[in-house]
Amino acid sequence: MKILVTGGMGFIGSNLIRHLLSSDTKLTVTNLDNLSTGANPANLKDLDMPGRYRFVKGDITDSRLVSRLVKGHEAIISCAAETHVDRSISNPRPFLNSNVLGTFMILEAIRKQNPEVKMVHVSTDEAYGDIAQGSFSEEDRLKPSNPYSATKAAADMLMLAYHRTYGLHVTITRCTNNFGPYQHLEKLIPKTIVRALRDLPIPIYGSGMQVRDWIYVSDHCEALRTVLEAGRPGEIYNISSGNEIPNLKIVESMLQIMGKPRTLIEFVEDRPGHDIRYSLNSERLRSQTGWRPRHSFQKALEETVKWYLENEWWWRRQASEKILHPTPWKRKW
Repeated sequence: MKILVTGGMGFIGSNLIRHLLSSDTKLTVTNLDNLSTGANPANLKDLDMPGRYRFVKGDITDSRLVSRLVKGHEAIISCAAETHVDRSISNPRPFLNSNVLGTFMILEAIRKQNPEVKMVHVSTDEAYGDIAQGSFSEEDRLKPSNPYSATKAAADMLMLAYHRTYGLHVTITRCTNNFGPYQHLEKLIPKTIVRALRDLPIPIYGSGMQVRDWIYVSDHCEALRTVLEAGRPGEIYNISSGNEIPNLKIVESMLQIMGKPRTLIEFVEDRPGHDIRYSLNSERLRSQTGWRPRHSFQKALEETVKWYLENEWWWRRQASEKILHPTPWKRKW
């Protein structure tokens, strides 16, 4: 199978490409990435598979390029997106361009060039907004809280409309918070690791009791491959692990793993529109495909901390004052 992965130099995209290539020796992957925010060529620096893997630098809003690539592939997994909530609060425009216009360009290319292609659109649990009790199912209405999640929700609606109107074989996945190797330092877990390593204060938004369900990135990648192979056209699949933990507890766990004092924790102003709790019901994916997460949270967190400590070469150039800033939504991006 020939698979096009968009955004493959990002965190989830690069882990996904490694997973795909290791899962099937007959599979080939083309990686389309514009190398903007969140992308890092070092994520796949060691990947040397001529004939099975190639990188194309380009933007998903480039209709000619996307049309040419879509025409030559049997499947697409679209990871390309602007994803950092704090940046979207400071400057929403890039999120509209990438997440909405970019999705439209891919769908148009499929409609005109290759309507038989399978596409998995990687969305987010944040499209639902927050929930005080219980868990969101795929049938619940979307109520995004910030420009990032609003643009992802808009892209989801385009996907569903193109399935219904044109009969395209598209599926949507909405996953909970990911963690693992190659994640950009502006995200909570790697940011905490690097700041703690440098004995810098660890910023906690508000009370730190915002709850997220954390999934190891390799479990997410396996779910994406499963949806590509067994997902039903026009279906939405929640992906969750059941590791619902307050942000403060996540930080405390990492400090304990690293042998750093809890006194490094510093409570800062909460960001605007901060969701209190995310929770997804992933029974549809589990019952239809048999997928289950394989990794325990604690062991995966320990492995993640270890990876960042042993791979300073990968993150050193990212670790600027701006990226590690305690309240990034106040900065200009």
